[in-house]
Amino acid sequence: MQVNNLGTGNSVANQFLAGLRDVKMQADRQRFRSNLERLGSIMAYEVSKVLPYAPHALQTPLASTQVNLLTAQPVLISVLRAGLPYYQGFQNFFDAAPAGFIGAYRKEGAHVEINLEYLATPDLTGHTVVLIDPMLATGKSIIRSVRELNRHGKPAHIHIAVLVASPEGIAYLKQHLEQPATLWTFAIDIKLNDRFYIVPGLGDAGDLSFGEKI
Repeated sequence: MQVNNLGTGNSVANQFLAGLRDVKMQADRQRFRSNLERLGSIMAYEVSKVLPYAPHALQTPLASTQVNLLTAQPVLISVLRAGLPYYQGFQNFFDAAPAGFIGAYRKEGAHVEINLEYLATPDLTGHTVVLIDPMLATGKSIIRSVRELNRHGKPAHIHIAVLVASPEGIAYLKQHLEQPATLWTFAIDIKLNDRFYIVPGLGDAGDLSFGEKI
């Protein structure tokens, strides 16, 4: 699995990620969602650079010309509910892309248990898939999601798009992913704490976007 850490260079993404992390700014739920969407658009642009393209002829008002266009739209898969604002940024760029949604969440406790209660996706056979989930903590929900997605057709390649990743989560993906995949992130943080939260992280992206769940 290739890992692309966009945080190794400076860009305006630094500002949006800082807004997500800042506990004072987190009180503004609309701003939090907006920053997630902005980062989704930036990440979509970066992922678009490695997708397959082919020449396409077109006519302008002045002359004929040729441009390289995507050979196919990727399939966008968002993890509910935290991934929705981040997913919107991808949809802004890949506006003709088919989409799917997966409800995977971890059960709190001394050990990480992953529950999956909802999955709606098109046939993925031979397609490029972008799996959108803001946080890569333990990596277990990503692996569970990928295995369930494979039951709907094995993709040609999976791009896993997160905001923040932990070293432990990256190691878990490298150990358990059994197909071509690329991880994209804006930051690789220090570690997981004893509750399996990323440190320094940013907290619960779903709760900060939509309010606390019961």
